[in-house]
Amino acid sequence: MNLSAADRCAFVKNTADCSMEDGFINYLHLAFCLLPPNLTPLTITLCIIWLLFLFVVLGLTASKFFCPNLSAISTSLRLSHNVAGVTFLAFGNGAPDVFSAMAAFSHPHTAGLAVGALFGAGIFVTTVVAGSVSLVKPFTVASRPFLRDVIFYMVAVFWTFIILYRGTISLGEALGYLGLYVIYVLTVIISTYIYNRQKHSVNVTDQNITHAPECQPSDSSDEVPYLTNGTIQQEYEAEYRPLLPYSESTSQILLSSLNPVDNRKWRRKSCCWRVLKALKTPLEVLLLLCVPVVDPDKEDRNWRRPLNCLHLVTAPLVCVLTFQSGIYGTYMIQGEFPLWLLTLLLGLFLSAIVFCTTTNDCSPTYHPLFALLGFVVSAMLISAAAAEVVSLLHMLGVVLSLSNTVLGLTLLAWGNSIGDCFSDITIARQGYPRMAISACFGGIIFNMLFGVGLGCLMQMAKNHSEIQLDPDGLLTWVLAGSLGISLVLSFVIVPLCRFHLGRTYGIFLLVFYAVFLVIALLTEFGKIHI
Repeated sequence: MNLSAADRCAFVKNTADCSMEDGFINYLHLAFCLLPPNLTPLTITLCIIWLLFLFVVLGLTASKFFCPNLSAISTSLRLSHNVAGVTFLAFGNGAPDVFSAMAAFSHPHTAGLAVGALFGAGIFVTTVVAGSVSLVKPFTVASRPFLRDVIFYMVAVFWTFIILYRGTISLGEALGYLGLYVIYVLTVIISTYIYNRQKHSVNVTDQNITHAPECQPSDSSDEVPYLTNGTIQQEYEAEYRPLLPYSESTSQILLSSLNPVDNRKWRRKSCCWRVLKALKTPLEVLLLLCVPVVDPDKEDRNWRRPLNCLHLVTAPLVCVLTFQSGIYGTYMIQGEFPLWLLTLLLGLFLSAIVFCTTTNDCSPTYHPLFALLGFVVSAMLISAAAAEVVSLLHMLGVVLSLSNTVLGLTLLAWGNSIGDCFSDITIARQGYPRMAISACFGGIIFNMLFGVGLGCLMQMAKNHSEIQLDPDGLLTWVLAGSLGISLVLSFVIVPLCRFHLGRTYGIFLLVFYAVFLVIALLTEFGKIHI
């Protein structure tokens, strides 16, 4: 920049697009007004460290709190596995991507982040993750679910490509994204119903084959395409059961509930895992203090009387302080009484009633309602963290002179997808590659349709007008074209290989992503142009 530090600071203060109202911190003001220009490298380094921490918050909140509570809600509603898989569990798996896209679409100048992140994550998952699964465990993919997911995803990508070409998205088109996902859900349910009818109409020999162990499912079975992180990485929770009856005191229950470390698992894991766990433990303890978790698989449904009573105080406070980046944290009712204090008093009142009317050993009948509370609180935290990520990436783009699209397809897409990458590779190594590949193609459909649909609807409700999309030049078309080409190639190559995904196919996908990334970066820096 040729402007002086004072001029840049004045520009940031006087420009509406630099206000960044959706975040707790105005990163542009921090970079151009509070810190001198000679500390810009330090500023970028600290911002990247803070960005990594925000990604940890997103992943930890989604995997440990958001997904389990959604699973508990679906169990309480007695939903079938297919309906739960393509609704609640899909929302749980795609929460960081969807909330990041919604936060990015909230401002026209950050919409490129959403496009880059959704398309970039799509390429990353369908090439790097799917290719890694094929390298780790060559297998034969389930044919019908694979073709179904690829076709629906190609339709969503093509639709988005047309909207980007036109540069605007109307209310009907935004609703069409959500409608397309409803059609996808119905297709999953109907195809699974038809398959189950066919399975029950075969002879006794075929019935014996269909009742084979789950680790070797039929190639054509319609498996649920979504897996929570808890299902993918099932943690062995060893519980010591004493021979004689033993009842913990209230204080002991509270302390044990706030300990996120499993001692036996700690001894089995490597030193690297222990270091990462130690770094994440303070954050986990804070989340345990604020977010209730209901586990329907446990005998007591994870009922912890002192901690759950504390949640009635802390959880509503977190909602008030994080909703819309904390604007209600200082809100005064009729200009006299703070909203947060009223929330605190109501929480203390409810907590006292629950504590006096329940016991440590038996959960109350309304305990499943804590899953709804945990869902709301964790969604608020994920939304707040996603807004911070978008604001921070926008600042990095301004400082480093990078477009929002390239930041979306790299940092934002990698940060939101790296957890899925490791999870899918882990489950493939455990002998479940079909589940891993189903999660690859199934989850990104939800992210694309709900990320764009809900994000645009929220922006339209705010501005009462159509959304103008301004693609970042050639890079956006390189991104959309590469994703479309990768899907078409998978749609053609996999059936030609009789749906067998081997190491050759895995190497091809990894090479394809490397070539795409090189072309995208060369386009960003002006080496490739039209």
